[in-house]
Amino acid sequence: MAIVAPQGRKHLSADALFRLVRTGFANLPDQRGGEAELSFTDVLMSAFAMFSLKSPSLLAFDKQRAEGNLRTIYGIERVPCDTQMREILDPVSPESLHPLFKSVFRQLQRGKALEPMVFLDDHYLLSLDGTGYFSSKMIHCASCLQKTHRNGSVTYYHQMLGAAIVHPDVREVIPLMPEPIVKQDGTDKNDCERNAAKRFMTKLRQDHPHLKFIVTEDSLSANAPHIETLQAHHLHYILGVKEGDHAFLFHQVQVAEQAGRVTYYTRHDRTAGLVHRFRFVNDVPLNESNAGVRVNFIEYWESGKDKVQHFSWVTDVRVNQRNVFRLMRGGRARWKIENETFNTLKNQGYHFEHNYGHGQQNLSVVFAMLMMLAFLVDQTQQLCCALFQTVWAKLGSKRLLWERMRALFYDYALESMRQLLAALFYGLEKPQPSFALDSS
Repeated sequence: MAIVAPQGRKHLSADALFRLVRTGFANLPDQRGGEAELSFTDVLMSAFAMFSLKSPSLLAFDKQRAEGNLRTIYGIERVPCDTQMREILDPVSPESLHPLFKSVFRQLQRGKALEPMVFLDDHYLLSLDGTGYFSSKMIHCASCLQKTHRNGSVTYYHQMLGAAIVHPDVREVIPLMPEPIVKQDGTDKNDCERNAAKRFMTKLRQDHPHLKFIVTEDSLSANAPHIETLQAHHLHYILGVKEGDHAFLFHQVQVAEQAGRVTYYTRHDRTAGLVHRFRFVNDVPLNESNAGVRVNFIEYWESGKDKVQHFSWVTDVRVNQRNVFRLMRGGRARWKIENETFNTLKNQGYHFEHNYGHGQQNLSVVFAMLMMLAFLVDQTQQLCCALFQTVWAKLGSKRLLWERMRALFYDYALESMRQLLAALFYGLEKPQPSFALDSS
């Protein structure tokens, strides 16, 4: 019996999404003016292709730019050299790339691909966290944050606030456009994660005014100003808390326990050999100076054969025995923004912390945004494309998958990404080498 490559949803295939991305790039204004040697769309699409192919550096991509299938698969008519790419993309506003993320997300909505990501009462679980991706004592640009050390030396660095729709039972994450944490125009002060979060939430509600979200973050976000920002944007939350950082809150829980208001709940998972123990209480003040900010508190112990894990959260979702286990899983899913997003970008072939080019203005940030856009397309394939899933399972690791994809991309004439994946699925007969001999 012949093995047939699985079919997928065509509008969510890599080829359809590459066309969607290219169309989005074509709609962006080219600020260069006049007759340009290279099309702005080709330059943007070349940078996107570099991250889509997981090229280890801009130099490596440049050395192979005349080879492979950049025209047939990515629609690039003329590929810029590394210097041209840096010079053309450096002045580009990172914010101009925002519509590209929206268009891919809209495609996921249209294909009902986000339905498995619904977490609780029609809400999506949105994990937020900051990360750094560049640091140097020498290289810097106008967007760099900077830290002055006691000896007078300066470290220049870049950070971003990442955001991804996650689900405790789904391996994939759906990243939204990150919010760069950069030196803002007209100020000498560093930007910060809290200000980036305010900007992000404003844009989130502009893009998705009716979507329901539960935001999950670490304990640094469990403060009254941030909670008020979440509430102002009609966002629910599950935020980690620590007794050392939230002593007043934990004292109030003890007061509530003495008053008989705290509920204890135990759940046994005999298959996994785990015992889940909870204590929770609703409507307690977060801290002494903001008594009007009331939260619901969850404390959780997971007891296994060899160890006990302990976590605590605050949420604005009213807690009861029916939903406390689900809320706990939502709180613990926060790590997916670190492991399934940032760690994947740093350690599974995307080279997130590699300096592809820094420029004088925005180049480093633009490259980071384009890498995240390529990651969004990849996660869409992982979630929606049965052929991608099958090839990944066959090869066993993402690193090997990217390596084999690049090898085929540069060695064979291909018409589409589906044809490339099908070649990985079925296998290719290796041809005998042929030599071009000089008969003169």
